Amino acid sequence: MSDGSEINISVLGELTVRNGHGQVELPASRKARALLGFLVTTDRPHRRERLCEMFWDLPDDPKAALRWALSKLRKVVDTPDRSRIIADRERVRFDGAGVAVDLRDLRHWLKTEPDMLSPGQLESASAALGEVVLDGLDGAGDDAFGSWLMTERQDVLADRVEVLRRLAVHRETSPGAARKWQRLLQEIDPDAELTEPPRAEPQGPDSAPNASDHANLRAHLREQRIGFCNVRDGTKIAFATVGQGPPLVKAANWLTHIEHDWNTPIWGACFAEIARGRTFVRYDERGCGLSDWNVATLDFDAFVADLEAVVETLGLERFPLLGISQGAAVSIEYAARHPNRVSGLILIGGYASGWRHHANVEEMARREAVRQLTEVGWGTDNPAYRHIFSQTFMPGAAPGDLDWFDEFQRLTTSAANAARFQDAFGDIDVRDRLAHVKAPTIVLHSTGDQRIPIEQGRLIASAIPGGRFVPLKSQNHVLVDYEPAWRSCMAQCREFLLEVGA
Repeated sequence: MSDGSEINISVLGELTVRNGHGQVELPASRKARALLGFLVTTDRPHRRERLCEMFWDLPDDPKAALRWALSKLRKVVDTPDRSRIIADRERVRFDGAGVAVDLRDLRHWLKTEPDMLSPGQLESASAALGEVVLDGLDGAGDDAFGSWLMTERQDVLADRVEVLRRLAVHRETSPGAARKWQRLLQEIDPDAELTEPPRAEPQGPDSAPNASDHANLRAHLREQRIGFCNVRDGTKIAFATVGQGPPLVKAANWLTHIEHDWNTPIWGACFAEIARGRTFVRYDERGCGLSDWNVATLDFDAFVADLEAVVETLGLERFPLLGISQGAAVSIEYAARHPNRVSGLILIGGYASGWRHHANVEEMARREAVRQLTEVGWGTDNPAYRHIFSQTFMPGAAPGDLDWFDEFQRLTTSAANAARFQDAFGDIDVRDRLAHVKAPTIVLHSTGDQRIPIEQGRLIASAIPGGRFVPLKSQNHVLVDYEPAWRSCMAQCREFLLEVGA
């Protein structure tokens, strides 16, 4: 065991550990070092079986290999008075309390004191962030570890871009130095915009993603690859893929357009976050976007067939599946039909049965009135007809975002199809399929969702074996990136995918 009372761990550059006596010798095994870097950087518990799969998926004895690695790491980070490697029969974690970790501490510093940093401090931060995260440990684990490592490095690059922007516009930076930082910023991110630094945290519904966020969204939009496939009934479906890494498939939901929805105030940040370190697959279901609009069949079975066609065309064997709103029901049905393909199920704001199965006489009359308004007013310049949907989808959104959503809905489909979609969604019923889902499932739902009551989410989570339910404090059916619930939702999704190895 180490006897030094002070521990400093660096994950920027090569992994190093120092105590009060100097640098500590690390295990020769790259897998053991990668395990330590993973535990330190993620700073949360991980299932033993997942760590075995991630680093020792061998025909021998991965559990023994994990125990051996943990015994070696204890000699590096444990002290006589404190154990840092905490393990029980189920999980393993690193206790980082009181430990200096360069990346974690640097991010905290930049977040809590963004307006008090001098050019010299920012320059030091830029130099540190210029190092490669866990340099030399590429390939030490499986694809999931590689995806995680790539995502961490992308995040560090984004952190450095923001630091360089702050340097370039800092009031104490000389004109000559500002030009130097501008050149370096443009070399790293050609799309970077020189603006005043954003607030550390969004302050309300009128705050927007910063310039770096918008640049990243534009970059993703340029990179996306659009293709087409035919469903067995002859309908042509448009799909898009973006990013690199293990696949993540999103089932279509209410009105999409793969050419427009990425670079938008509603979906853009969500998709960019989800796509980090993955090949993100999404598509326009029949009746909207770039897919065929004039279709004979527009019902639930057809929606599932659209998803099946995209998966088959791309040759995907196993993948996590994301379902939002009615896309959750499509995902549930697909997972029940194809249990060997779905490695994990993420359901957000979903429902197992449509409105027609629950509506009373008054609700039926209201739905029919909205349907008639849709048919006569959807395609007009007056957004009032579409605003009926916008206000229930996102009552807590900024006015500008609601205006955008009004117009976006008109771009995505025709009035006739918008009415047909409403009918089709009302007929959905997968309640008898919930027990057939075998994939690990997480269900997230806004507590004040005015479109789909939270009880629908609870029902799904309780009926799927092992389903996990996460309430989100929001009124919005479609979350927006400036509300805390959005950040919580994204964090839960990331942790779930990592936990299940999907």
